Amino acid sequence: MGTFSLAPDRLAWCAELRELAGRRLAPLAEQGEPGRVNRPLIAELGQLGLLERLFTSGALDLCLMRESLARVCTEAETALALQGLGAHPVHAYGTKEQRERWLPEVGAGRAVAAFALSEPGAGSDAAALALRADGDGGAGRGWRLTGEKCWISNAPEADCYTVFARTDPDPAAGARGVTAFLVPADRPGLSGDHLDMLSPHPIGSLAFDGVPVGPADVLGEVGGGFRVAMNTLNLFRPSVGAFAVGMAQAALDATLAHTAQREAFGGPLKDLQAVAHQVADMALRVESARLMVYAAAAAYDEGAEGVPRRAAMAKLLATETAQQVVDTAVQLHGARALQRGHLLEHLYREVRAPRIYEGATEVQRAVIARELYKTEASR
Repeated sequence: MGTFSLAPDRLAWCAELRELAGRRLAPLAEQGEPGRVNRPLIAELGQLGLLERLFTSGALDLCLMRESLARVCTEAETALALQGLGAHPVHAYGTKEQRERWLPEVGAGRAVAAFALSEPGAGSDAAALALRADGDGGAGRGWRLTGEKCWISNAPEADCYTVFARTDPDPAAGARGVTAFLVPADRPGLSGDHLDMLSPHPIGSLAFDGVPVGPADVLGEVGGGFRVAMNTLNLFRPSVGAFAVGMAQAALDATLAHTAQREAFGGPLKDLQAVAHQVADMALRVESARLMVYAAAAAYDEGAEGVPRRAAMAKLLATETAQQVVDTAVQLHGARALQRGHLLEHLYREVRAPRIYEGATEVQRAVIARELYKTEASR
């Protein structure tokens, strides 16, 4: 398979995913409550074997899953992605005991995982984390987590959290003072609340009141949490772009059907040059974003150089593109697209958040520039 083309078996798999999403996942999504974890939907993703693939597939297959599901059922796409984001650090950095305890449960859809990085004062600036991990009575005995996490997907309903906390209180330690912990939801002192957000997937806050964690809960190494977070985001950022591409393609498909059928000014909308040119531009943007997402994912899988830059570029281009394409689709549909329950009304609410989470657009630009100058300095 070349970097910019998909083999027939992968294309067939994508078509199969779209069919499954429409037949088995969308009905469960419709029965869910917006802003709450949809456990029947997650269980069905597990039954279909898609959650297990999160831990056996590469970045490109993750992108193909997310794009394919997003074209048909964004709720299923997001449920899948959040399981992967929350549990990938366990898969990549967990101990044998941690992996055996949680990965089968997450993969089967019986346990819900969450990635707890953001805080009220540390969103895109992940190195500024303030959640404290205070030593609990001597070396080797563990820590007590005290502080707050905010904007955490699947909180407060998840069964386990990948939590990033500051084990070195020295401000000069910066990112080197952060450690990743695997924290079960039933730990004493851990509580949370739902947040009422524009996007329909579950998001909440978490409060840590002296939550006990020990050496057995560490993911990776003490002081190595920032690496765990960044490596996870390097994998998932292109797939956020794939989610955006899936939504943009759904908006383009709807626009093609609408403008071919809708009569105005004596003929179908598609015969108006102003409309046709906008549709052409939508298609150009979607395909450009798709190719960059695939290229970034292929680079990750191949272990190529420049993965952080490529991942940031893919996420930035695809999410900004999706916003533009969905907005144009709404404009070409007119008032009907703003009616509650319309596909584009749904996409219009969904498409905004990816430009912020897992590193806002502005952060992606900073990453790209930093990596470019780093490369230049090494020549």
